[in-house]
Amino acid sequence: MHQQRAVVTGATGGIGEAITRSLAASGMTVVMVGRSGPRLDDARERVLTTVPDADLRLERADLSLLADVRDLTGRLARDPAPDIVVSNAAVIADVGDITPEGIQRTLATNHLAPYLLLRSLIGPIGSRPARFVVVGASPRGLARVPVDLADLNCRTGRGLGPLPSFRPFTAYARTKNMNTMFVYALARRLGSTRITVNGAHPGIIKGTGLGRDNRGALRLFGAALNQVTPGPGTGADTPVWLATSPEVRDVTGRFFVRRKQVPTAPHTTDIDRCDQLWTESARLVGLPPEL
Repeated sequence: MHQQRAVVTGATGGIGEAITRSLAASGMTVVMVGRSGPRLDDARERVLTTVPDADLRLERADLSLLADVRDLTGRLARDPAPDIVVSNAAVIADVGDITPEGIQRTLATNHLAPYLLLRSLIGPIGSRPARFVVVGASPRGLARVPVDLADLNCRTGRGLGPLPSFRPFTAYARTKNMNTMFVYALARRLGSTRITVNGAHPGIIKGTGLGRDNRGALRLFGAALNQVTPGPGTGADTPVWLATSPEVRDVTGRFFVRRKQVPTAPHTTDIDRCDQLWTESARLVGLPPEL
């Protein structure tokens, strides 16, 4: 029998590591993607502590660099191409943190990397069934942070708010809305295939490492949240359910919170806006707009 193969990005800790643990416990081969070799090794050892027979493969890639994403995709596309891809990796970087490729690091990691990765795996997957799961954020919390389609790189700084320490979080929130828009746009384009695409909000979860570089008021806010929020296992539940449950085998182009389908803000569902984001993302990663 075919042993299912899953890919999890951001697998070296937090929600990604918890997703890896659950998928491995179900008998899948899991490819753990992270940017640090030592952190990948440590995460593998932690998973093996609880799932001793886990079949784990490690792939090192810095998802803020499109060249790394392309190389990673080439390796993942070799037989067998994955049956499940969970795009979980995310960062909150300073608004002025620009990668060597000229892209703001939060935009590159949180949106352009999954855009390039998932698009590039469609061909290798071919006619087989597969599931793409994109880990997003709270639809309710993001409703007031529409994507500025004219300034994806946040070069103007407009709309990011008056507090400098909170501006990186606003930029992050925009990329999470991009994730949702990407889910809808990709699902529409894959309607004639056997690949499903869904988004999930894992909840406000402690221990994700997202706030490690926060400063000022944002650091204090994050520390307060960590006192009352659940751990990564809770955050992994809905993404794992979307990746494995027979209940959602044929469901696509939806967004879920606590295993329940929920609506997202009109600015994320507007087809013209989604298509504008799709086209500009294609230009930034060097792909044609057409699949």
